[in-house]
Amino acid sequence: MHMDAAIQEAVDAWLSEPAIADALKEEIRRLVSAGADNELTDRFYQPLAFGTGGLRALLGAGLNRVNVYTVGLAAQGLANYVARQGDAAKAGGVAIAYDCRRMSEELALRTALVMAGNGIKAYLFEKLRPTPELSFAIRHLGCTAGVVVTASHNPPEYNGFKAYWSDGGQIVPPHDTAIIEEVDKVGGFGNVKALEVEEARQAGLLQDIGVAADEAFLEEVDASCLNPQICRSHGQKLKIVFTSLHGTGGQLIPEALRRRGFEQVLEVPEQAEPDGEFSTVDSPNPEEAAALDLAIVLAKKEGADVVIGTDPDADRMGIAVRRGDGEFELVTGNRIGSLICYYICEQLAQAQKFPENAVVLSTIVSGDMMKEIARSYGAEVVETLTGFKWIGAKIRQYEKEGSPDNPSKRFIFGAEESYGYLPGTFARDKDAVTSAAFIAEAAAWAASKGKSLLDMLDDLFARFGYYHESAKSVVLKGKEGGEQIKAIMERLRHNPPDHIGGQPVVAVADMMTGEKRDAQTGQVLEQYDLPAANVVLFTLAEGGKVIARPSGTEPKIKFYILLKTAGDDLDRAAEQTTAQQNLIVEDVENWTQC
Repeated sequence: MHMDAAIQEAVDAWLSEPAIADALKEEIRRLVSAGADNELTDRFYQPLAFGTGGLRALLGAGLNRVNVYTVGLAAQGLANYVARQGDAAKAGGVAIAYDCRRMSEELALRTALVMAGNGIKAYLFEKLRPTPELSFAIRHLGCTAGVVVTASHNPPEYNGFKAYWSDGGQIVPPHDTAIIEEVDKVGGFGNVKALEVEEARQAGLLQDIGVAADEAFLEEVDASCLNPQICRSHGQKLKIVFTSLHGTGGQLIPEALRRRGFEQVLEVPEQAEPDGEFSTVDSPNPEEAAALDLAIVLAKKEGADVVIGTDPDADRMGIAVRRGDGEFELVTGNRIGSLICYYICEQLAQAQKFPENAVVLSTIVSGDMMKEIARSYGAEVVETLTGFKWIGAKIRQYEKEGSPDNPSKRFIFGAEESYGYLPGTFARDKDAVTSAAFIAEAAAWAASKGKSLLDMLDDLFARFGYYHESAKSVVLKGKEGGEQIKAIMERLRHNPPDHIGGQPVVAVADMMTGEKRDAQTGQVLEQYDLPAANVVLFTLAEGGKVIARPSGTEPKIKFYILLKTAGDDLDRAAEQTTAQQNLIVEDVENWTQC
């Protein structure tokens, strides 16, 4: 292809920008010399914009890449917005953390020095730390905002910049759009203001966050324990294998488990050291079965009961549980959420501490079993859009409607299908550190009854029905891929299928309009009280759901498949729902190939 004029102009501007180091100019010059028009178009057809997780993209030179300049622009925009809040906000400062990825430390320091260059105090973790600790540190230190440099579970060639506000939650409207407006006003990389390291330290505008924050966070994790007696009595016997997948989880999770009473915690040695290349896995994502392979090998060798794995920034957690035959079974994110939700509800109920105004938060694309469990105990279930930032925003809303000590609704648990859970409010983003402690505690409680977590799950299926959830992702990269994703969503929205997987579609919900309509009559059945979002939800005749949603952080469109059947015969239920899922996946694949 031949580059259009706008792309050529952007390339020329990059090469002539005095603020850009020659190394990143040379990277672009090589692509120009090689005639790599497709690659140049992908790097310059759009500037990075905040999605569901802030900035996230491939590392490299270009406007549509993560580098010290694009991150500098984002940091300058955030600094401008903080400054708009007044001198107290500037003095409150910004807490900054980073993970193990390529350039994470450099990008975090760049962010800190931009804050300092704008007279805003920067609190920088002196080494890699989990995302939930950053969320906690914002409130612990009384900061106005926060940033974590991470691309979560993406491949090693990615990195990102995730912004938080004073409540410890990810940036949501109106802050996100206001920050983007400030970024747009910066006007070029040369207008980014930054100090040198020594200059920032001497001015008192750059301060390390030391181990005191670790201790304060671990104390909160420890205090969240619901059954210390069970943890003490069974924590000595329960054997846990943990892997951080080369990421930040190893900084705190083994210690959090030991403090909970779990004395037999084994780390996978090959994956214990931070490594931005994630050299022992194809993908550092506990949602992927293969990510836990090494941990399961160790667990079999050591006769462990449970495997726990976390992604590079330790906000997502996956588990595998030993079956009676000695093999390990992976547990899906929705089912892990159901187990933790049940454990919390049951423990609160047994202790007669279940709040009258209890609320469990989840998302519109997450499984229904955890929601039904919560309702069975009398908790209200509130659904949000996809992305944990919306769950954090709800917690803040309830505190504003009441007070931090007496919120209008008492949050007891939050979860989403993509392996993210929040069992407390001291962090305001998904928290694999505390979740690891809770799933271990739930395993100890099950063991006290002579059961495993899998047995507990089977009991829940028998009580609430057999839930089977899965997702099909289709990656469509670059500008053309983005246009294809847009076309697929438009087609599903304006010409929806009448059958999916052989089942009639009985209702279609469009989150852009907030309306759920009868598929036959067009009559409005329900109005959603949610912000507009590019999501289409199909309800099937037998009660299942298929949901289409483009990712906000990756070049893909994701289809969520949520099915349910009777739980009296689990083998038959698994067979039926798997067959139904396969039929649905065939239709989904056809949609993306048209």
